[in-house]
This record gives sequence, C-alpha cells and structure tokens, in this order.
Amino acid sequence: MANVILNFFKEPPIKEEIQDKEKIDKMYKHWTWRIFISVYFAYIVAHFCRKNIAVALPFIGQDLGYTNTQLGILGSSLYITYGVGKFFNGILADRSNVRTFLPTAMILSAIANVCFVLSAVFITPGHVSFFGLPSAAILLWIMAFFWGANGWFQSMIFPPIAKALSYWLCKSERATKWSIWSTSHQLGVFTTVMLSGILICKLGWRLAFGIEALLVTLMGLFLFWALRDKPQSLGLPDVDVYKNEPVEEKKEAAIQKMSYFELFRKYIVCNKILWLLSIAYAFVYVIRFGTEDWFVKYLMEYKGDTLAIATAKLSSLAVVGSVGAIAAGWFSDRSKSGSRIPINIVFFVGLGISLFLFHINRIDAFDYILAALIGAFTAGPQLLLGGVCALEATSKQVASAALGFAGMFGYVGAVLSSSGTGFMVDKFGWRGAVCFWIASAIIGIIMCIIIMAYSSHHKPDIIEIEEKNEEKETAQL
Repeated sequence: MANVILNFFKEPPIKEEIQDKEKIDKMYKHWTWRIFISVYFAYIVAHFCRKNIAVALPFIGQDLGYTNTQLGILGSSLYITYGVGKFFNGILADRSNVRTFLPTAMILSAIANVCFVLSAVFITPGHVSFFGLPSAAILLWIMAFFWGANGWFQSMIFPPIAKALSYWLCKSERATKWSIWSTSHQLGVFTTVMLSGILICKLGWRLAFGIEALLVTLMGLFLFWALRDKPQSLGLPDVDVYKNEPVEEKKEAAIQKMSYFELFRKYIVCNKILWLLSIAYAFVYVIRFGTEDWFVKYLMEYKGDTLAIATAKLSSLAVVGSVGAIAAGWFSDRSKSGSRIPINIVFFVGLGISLFLFHINRIDAFDYILAALIGAFTAGPQLLLGGVCALEATSKQVASAALGFAGMFGYVGAVLSSSGTGFMVDKFGWRGAVCFWIASAIIGIIMCIIIMAYSSHHKPDIIEIEEKNEEKETAQL
C-alpha cells in the first residue's frame, strides 16, 4: 500500500529530449499556457475552502453560541498549521509530481471542510457532557482540529504551483508572469466572499461549506487531467535553454550531481541570502496583516469613519494591491542591473511615505488614493521577496522548499503584526501602531541594503566548491 502511494506522488521520469524544433515550439506554447491558466484558477478556487470561514464566523457564533474568543480559536488553528505546513510541504512538493500532489491537496482540503461541517451536525451544543466536558467545548475543539487539518492541506496547494511556475517560466519573464498569477489571491478572496455570502444567506453556512467543498473537489479532478510535471517529463528541454537564457552550464552540471539533501543544506539551511530575504519578508507581512486586519478599526476610532466608509477604503487597498504586484514584476524583469532588490527598496520607501501621509491626511477623498498606494506598495515586496527573489536565490530543484521557508517567516510576521499592533495601540494609541508599521518598512529597507551589500561581496559559486573537491580527489589518487 505504501509503495502504491509513493508511486502515485513520485516525480515522473525524464523522457528522451525531442529533437524536432517545430514540435518543441508547439508543445511549449500549448503546455505553458495550459499549466499557467490551470494553476491560476486552481488558486482562486482553493480559497473557497479557506476564506469561506471569514463570512461564516458570525453565523457559526450565532448558531452554536460561541464567543469571539472561541471563534478566534477556530480561525487561528488554520494559520498555525498553514504557516508550518508551507515549509514542510514545500520539501515534499520538490520531490513530487505536480499533477498528483496539487489535485490531492485540493480534494483533501474539501474533505476537511465537509468534516468541519459534519462535526456541527452530529454534535449539538447544550448541557450534554462528554468525559466531564460540555458538548459545546468538545465540538469547539473537534471543529478546530478539522479546520487546522484544512490549514495543513491548504498549505500543500501553493508549493506544487511554485514548482510548476519555476520550471515552466524562464528567468526574464518570471517576475512579470508570476505577478499576474499572484492576482489570483485577490480574485480568490473576492470571489469567495461573494459566493459564500450568497450561499450562506440562501442555504445556511453548513450547506454553503458543502457546495464550496464540491467545487474544490471538481477543480481537483480537473487539475489531474490538465497538469503535467516539469518540461523534461514531456521530453522538452529546460525552459532557460529553450528560451536562450544565460545558463551557467558548469553550475547546472554540478547541481545535477548533488543529492536533494545536499541541495537542501546548501540552498536552504546554509543560504544566508534566503535567510535575509525571509526576515525582510516577515516585515512585509507585519505591514500587510497590520493594515488588512486593523484598518477598519483604525479608521473608525481614529478618523471617525463609519463602517461603510472604512470598508470602502480597505477595499481600495486590497483591489489595487494586484496592480502593485504586476508593476513590481514588470519593472524588475526589465531592470538593467539584473537585481530585483532595488525595486523592493523603492516600494518600501513608497510604503513608508504612504503610511505617514495616510495618518496625517484629513481630506477624506485623498484617503482612498493613499490606501490604494499602501496596498500597491505592500504587494510589490510581497511578490518579489518571498517569491521571485527567494526562488532565484536557490535552485529550481528546491524551489518549493525555499518558498515555503520564506512563507513560514511571513506568517511569523503575521503573528508579530497581530500582537505587536494590539500592544502599540494599547500603550501609545493609533499613532504607535502606524509608527510600528512604518518602522517595519524601514527595517525592510535596511534588510534589502544588507542583502545588496552581502551579495556584492559574497557571490556563492558552487563550481569553485566542486573544483576544490575534484582537486582533493585527484590529489588523493
């Protein structure tokens, strides 16, 4: 049984390379777009089984009689498992078949959603006790368990997508197309909120979860038909070779000789650039979750906005964020220096200035523009630092693990944002919270400068290491 499972997820073998140039062109054009579109819509649909709880929480609380603290336990259970799972599932995805790993993750997430709902069907909060505990408490922890499991399965979805994009997109187009793909997040959140709202109002939250789980399952089955692993599994050459990108042949040859453990140790554990990028990425998430989670409360309490106006300003922040991601990708792909870090510095500077101006601004209409700028300037580093830069600081063979590693740091930043913002508000008021966010942007700038300085003086060269090892072997002979 174990062998059957391993073979199901195992990477397909590399086929003999096709020699017909016309056939290669035709296949690359077909499969690149097919896979890109498939993973784009896959990530949109995946949100149906993750962000649906944001709309359902008020109804779950009312239906089951839970307090806000108890509802918070449900929500946090996903973020904990999701943050840790992104790293560990990244390691698994690097050695797995995209065609089977991603659809399985989607279907398991759907099953976890169904189990989450069924637990509330079979256990009704009341005065009944189980093992000395009230049924409400038992139900809460069972639901938290299934929602935490859902977080783990959801964390399996991005790593194979990252692997697919890294193998099918060449370096010169990677940031631009990756930024276009990243808009699937904003579209996924928007679509889920709209769909969940309609379904819950019409059918209730239990049936809404079931229908959304069905849609995610159908997408998983579709992906099994639509996806393929890396180009070499179809007999195609490496994408950088096909697109005539600069390739360090000796370096690639040396990488091919290394085991996955050696690659993981060198490009993840001992990769100082990746560590620096991940730390900078954590502070991007401090600002991202600080603004997304606290903006409505900030606007209502500090600026006196109504709930409707506050949410409208927040929506401009979220919607325009995708524009910032595309702009960051486009400009970084066309950077003459070949480095994407200066683009991040520009965005961090713009972010800090926008936050400051937003805080001191008293013209209501101008708030919408500044909120949009905050969203755009946040989305740029979010795309580059934890995505494209992290990928290019490593090797494609460990791409999923590298992005999962950076993503784990991002969710450390999310936790820091939640606790840190609340602490600053309690101690220093909303001015303290804004200073906390601006300080995070400044730290991001400092980290980028450190990365640039380190990169210019410590360019890792795997070939030198290999040559030294060969010299030692020769000397021993």
